[in-house]
This record gives sequence, C-alpha cells and structure tokens, in this order.
Amino acid sequence: MHRHNLITLTCLTAAIVLALPHVLPAAPVPAPPNILFITVDDMNCDSIGAFGCKLPGTSPNVDRLASEGIRFAHAHVQVANCVPSRNVMQTGRYPHNSGVEGFYQVKAEFPILPDVLKQHGYFTAIKGKVSHSTPFHPYSWDLVLTPENGRKLDRNRDAFAALTRQAIGASKEAGKPFYLLMNITDPHKPFYGMGRNGQPVEDLNVPSRVYSPDEVPVPGFLPDLPVVRKELAHYYSSVRRADDCVGAILAELKEAGHESNTVVMFLSDHGMPFPFAKTSLYHHSTHTPWIVRWPGVTRASAIDSRHMISAVDFMPTILDIVDVPVPVGLDGRSFLPLLKEKTQNGRDMVFKEYNENAGAGRNPMRSVVTQKHGYIFNPWANGERKFKTATTGTLTYKAMLTLAQTDEAMAARVDLFNHRVREEFFDYEHDPDALHNLIDDPAYRTEIDRLRAALEQWMVKTGDHALEAFRNRDNDDANDAYMRRLEKEALERRKDRTQWRKGKTNTKKTGNKGKLQLVQLAPPAAAAAGTPVIVRIPHTIPQDLGEQLLHVTVKDGRGKRIERKVVKASGAGTAEITFDLPGTVLGNKIMFAVFVGKDYPNCLQHVATKPIPLK
Repeated sequence: MHRHNLITLTCLTAAIVLALPHVLPAAPVPAPPNILFITVDDMNCDSIGAFGCKLPGTSPNVDRLASEGIRFAHAHVQVANCVPSRNVMQTGRYPHNSGVEGFYQVKAEFPILPDVLKQHGYFTAIKGKVSHSTPFHPYSWDLVLTPENGRKLDRNRDAFAALTRQAIGASKEAGKPFYLLMNITDPHKPFYGMGRNGQPVEDLNVPSRVYSPDEVPVPGFLPDLPVVRKELAHYYSSVRRADDCVGAILAELKEAGHESNTVVMFLSDHGMPFPFAKTSLYHHSTHTPWIVRWPGVTRASAIDSRHMISAVDFMPTILDIVDVPVPVGLDGRSFLPLLKEKTQNGRDMVFKEYNENAGAGRNPMRSVVTQKHGYIFNPWANGERKFKTATTGTLTYKAMLTLAQTDEAMAARVDLFNHRVREEFFDYEHDPDALHNLIDDPAYRTEIDRLRAALEQWMVKTGDHALEAFRNRDNDDANDAYMRRLEKEALERRKDRTQWRKGKTNTKKTGNKGKLQLVQLAPPAAAAAGTPVIVRIPHTIPQDLGEQLLHVTVKDGRGKRIERKVVKASGAGTAEITFDLPGTVLGNKIMFAVFVGKDYPNCLQHVATKPIPLK
C-alpha cells in the first residue's frame, strides 16, 4: 500500500473513532404520568376561594392546588345531576349518546376511559360513586376502595388518606401507573351535623372549620331567610370538610413521592343541592371549579379566561395527556394545548342537557351557554307539568313555599321553579343568578337567534332525540307528544329488571357483588387480519346459576366492536369461539371481551384482554 493511501486510511479511521463518542444514545422514553382525578359532590364553583367565594376559608387545600396549576374560569359540566354527569366524563359522550340520561345502567357498546387506560397498562382504582361512574355496574375496576367502617368514614379525611395510600401501594405492587378516581361525597346532603329531616345530628366527621348562619353568603337565586342561612351554614361546613379530604389525598400523594409525576385534576360534578342550582341548566347549575396541576407542564397560578371547556372533553384530554390514541366516536375533544397555555378555536360555547332525576321523573332541558349569555329550552314546560327534583326536599324550598303563601314575588318565583317556561334566555354577565328571563326582549333578539341556531346545529350533529321537539317548540301538542313518549320509556325502564337499582340488588344475589370468577379468557398467541381466530373461554359455573349466556366480543385496536357472538354455557368446561377477522383492522390490533349473564346491566362477570398485535 502506498504511504499516501495508508496515511489517508489512518486519518479516516481516526476521524470515525473520534466521531463515535459524539453519537448520542437514544433518549429514554418518559414514563407515562399517573392520573389523580378528585371530584366533589354538589358543590358550586363559587364555593371555592380561588373561584371567588365570598366566605373566607372554605377551601385552603383546593386554593393551594389552584396556585400550583391552571384553573379554568369558564368550565362546565354537561348535566346537573350525578350519574349522568359522571358518565359524561368517563365516556366522552353526551348523555343522549351514551344512553345514561338518568340513574340507570346501559349496555356500553363503546370504549370507556377506565377500560382504555387498563388496556394501555394503567392500574385503575376508585373511591366512592362507583355505580355512578361508568355506564354499567358492576364494572371491573382493578381496585374499589372502601373504608373499613363503611359509610361512617365516607367523609373522613383520615379515611381518605388511608385509601389513597392503599391505592398507590397497590399500583406500585402491580408495577403500573395509576388512574385513581377519588370521589368525595361532600357537600352532598345530608350536610355536616344535619339529618335528612333538617334536624341536628351528632356527626363524628367534624370539619376543620364550622360556619354559623350569620356569616354565610346567600346566593342571589335564593331568598335571604333564617332557615335558608341555617341550611347554607351546614352546606359550607360540608364544603370545608370536602376540602379537608382533598388536603389528605394530596398529602399522601406527596408522601408517596408521586407529586412530580402525577397529573391532578379537580372539579365538582355540578352545582349546590338547592333550588335553581342542582338539576337545572342555569349558570350556577353547571359552572365547575376545574383545576389541573401537571408539574413541568402547567404554570403555577395560571388562569384560562379565554376558552370554554366541559366535562365531555375530560376523556379525550386524559388520553391525550398519557399519549394513548383517542377512540373514534367521542363527542368531546382534548384541551391539552390549553394546559400549555396555547389557544384552541371553537371554544366559545358549551352545550348542556338534563333529562331525568333519580326517581325517573322526566324533565328534559337543553342549553347552550357562552361566556356572557345562556339559552335554555324546556320541552316539558306546559304550565301544568311539575318539575321533579331532589331539591324540593331542602329546608330552603319548604321555606320558599311557606313564604309564597303571603308574598306575591315569592309565589311567582316558586311557580317558575315548579313549572318553568318553554324558553329562557339570560345575560349571565350581568345576571349570573338567572333572575331575569330576556327571551322576549328585542334588544337581545340577534343573540337569541344565534344561540337557537347553534343549539339546533348541535342537536343535528349529535343525534339528539329532542331535535324534533325543539324544531316544534311553539307547538304544544308536538312537545306534549314528545314528553308522553319519554315518560312511557322511563316507566317501562323502571319496571324492567335492567333498571339500575334492581340491577344492583341482583348482583348481591350472587353473594359476591358481581365479582364471581366464572370464566377466563384464553386468547390466541398470534393472529392475522383476514384469517379466522379462535378464543377459548374456560368456565366453571355453579349449579345454582344454571345455564348462562356468554357474550363474546372481538374489537379492533380502537376498541370498536368487530363482531359479537353469544353462546350458552353451564358447569365446568371450555367454550371455543371462532371469529373471521376482516382484511383491514384499525390499529392493527385486536382484543377480546366476555361477559356472563342475560345482559350487561346484570352481568355476573366481565373479562377483557389486552390488545394483541396482528401479524
């Protein structure tokens, strides 16, 4: 070899060797964050200090959380009663699309948030509101947290601390990040120190601060009467007790060393349990104190006063945060950019609905709200039909009834509450208490027409069953026909064994509250699109349960059903189900699920596999 070539080769080799140390290793994939979702029950947004509460000291722990993250000034839930509201969050669907319009269960032929997170490696745990939080019950959470002394400690800060500790420990043992849903019962009735009949009772769960009637603010939509102040004092003391529990949960998160890698979200499921708040669609009915703390992403003490978000956006946002594909078919959309203080178009309106109370009373309402105005459509209001709501059991409502016997203004107010009117429009910027219905005010005609058009467009887009009634809102006969149909459906549902309360009773008959181990799923080790695939289901069904139906489903990588088959099984054995996979499968993955029983609301067991990649 020539000396020149040898020198060139040597230099080239040296250059390569010198360059090698500068080749950076691949960056490690960041671990997915934990999700801690804290809800309170029946709390007005303005009961929180960080959201303008006029009563000092109601929420020091929530206020601290707000100072460490971002809070949304214009956040709403979709529904102002519990079960439908909470199902919106876990399904990403409006009630008329999820089917959960009241206090009952449905067959969920669509992905729900805990399922999707479980399929992507998350440990799911829940405290409180278990049957309220998913379309069907019992749902297979990895862990259901229950205080040792049951309901006696359901509003106890130390119990919440212990349960948080338990959930975090269980997720660590499982080697998975957690999706932990901590539902605090306060300030739902019965309030602190008050029995269901309004009489004082001994309450061992004492808030860190107790309020007196003379110091509490009275909302503008309620009369300032002594009995109202008394009830509000118990309510605000319960708000403080809820805040105590929030503090205990967050302290345990920090103690466990997970504060820096956990996204914390906080909100209320709807407004306070008083007339003109809970079970209505006014501003105070749905306005919620939404806070997000995500260390390293959200800025401390940030406030978003520009955009409107709502509960239907919760599921897609959580999935976006943990970098999991959002299933098709959701009604909401992620607001992840807003957590980074970016902008999003199309966030100037929120659509809301109400359908049915816990007693199957149908009083459907639809509303669209902007930052300044709100329009409400009440198809049930015909001057005779009466509003059915739990808030009529309050001392406040009873005091309003008494005063209405001698006070003309209060008589009109009570009549409005009981019977409502077909259409309402409010200038919430100047009248947040919704005291002045401006539906016939010509000064607001342009805005009223704009919101009516927006609501109709939303009804069309989402397939709302109230569309025809809305289009015929000036026709009493058409609206009455719509109402008769809804009331008939509600009555039939209450008679049906799939109604949620009876479904809950049925699960107790199994002796194991829906946790029987009747079947297992043995999926194939490998599968390919366009070919048959066999799933095996070993089963051991006790003799007293007789013959049962196995509902077996294969889904694509987005959780959308490809095919379902139903077979009968009894005793011990193994069922084999063959599915013909289509040539193209979304996500190039499949998963299997099986439930045992006549139908989903009464299922005895539900089992699902993790996604299986296709060859």
